[in-house]
Amino acid sequence: MDGLNHTTVTHFIFLGLTGNRALELALFAFFSALYLLILAGNLLIMVTVACDHCLHTPMYFFLGNLSFIDICHSSVTVPKMLLDFLFLQKTISFHGCVAQLFFLHVCACAEIFLLTIMAYDRYIAICYPLQYLSLMNLKVCAWLVGALWVGATIHSLVQTVLTIQLPYCGPNVIDSFFCDVLPVLKLACTDTYFTGVLVVSNSGTISLVCFLALVASYIVILASLRRRTAEGRRKALSTCAAHLLVVTLFLGPCLFLYTRPATSSSTDKVVAIFYTLVTPVLNPVIYTLRNEEVKAAIKKLWQQVLQTENRALISITQRKQVFCKTLN
Repeated sequence: MDGLNHTTVTHFIFLGLTGNRALELALFAFFSALYLLILAGNLLIMVTVACDHCLHTPMYFFLGNLSFIDICHSSVTVPKMLLDFLFLQKTISFHGCVAQLFFLHVCACAEIFLLTIMAYDRYIAICYPLQYLSLMNLKVCAWLVGALWVGATIHSLVQTVLTIQLPYCGPNVIDSFFCDVLPVLKLACTDTYFTGVLVVSNSGTISLVCFLALVASYIVILASLRRRTAEGRRKALSTCAAHLLVVTLFLGPCLFLYTRPATSSSTDKVVAIFYTLVTPVLNPVIYTLRNEEVKAAIKKLWQQVLQTENRALISITQRKQVFCKTLN
């Protein structure tokens, strides 16, 4: 930790997505709408899963947790990015930068682990249906979710410690719109080759191992579907297709960013936008549009809300009538 004693940088400056002021304001409006959709869509799934007892199953328990992680993941970077669109100079304190990259990796790693667990859940449900309820009860699911958060926190602590142990004495300009380990390492006042290899190995290995585990689980699932009826294959493939699409949208950018040396290209920024903003807004759409149970539960919840509002309006009207009669 001697590097901390040599740190003189008190803040970092983001170059952002673009230097065009008019484009920044347009992006502010567009990304603000996307962020609101992320909050609304994922909160809707969380509330629906929590309120509908028919959805109190492992698959929907994990889906609710995925929505929670998506909200947290996007909230680490998007609000700061939106705020920076309104200012010419985009700054963040040194400690704020460290906090941002820590929580970014916690959420990203948690989502990778959760997607892997969801693939395991589908594997058990399809390949061992008779043992599914005993192997994947809600207690086991809760332990798995707890374990993934512990694992994600350990991973992020390793990344953060590797980053902050280095001396930072200038420059302090980050060619990005948020703090991540690799762009920050480039600003250290020392040779970061070995540290960079450790960082890429850590993140890249997690992404690659989870990706291979996902591929292996779905190969086994597809092989087992040959013995199913046409209707059984259709239902299983529908559920698996939604999950595979989410995995591709999230793990693809992660593998692109964290399994190779750091660069400062505009492509990296677009990829970063994709997995921090676009993927979280697409996840609710993918799962709700392809899942009849979720759509039915949302419709049921909406009807309950309308009935509650109608009863409240009727109660207010009746009270007004009683009050008017009393005055007369």
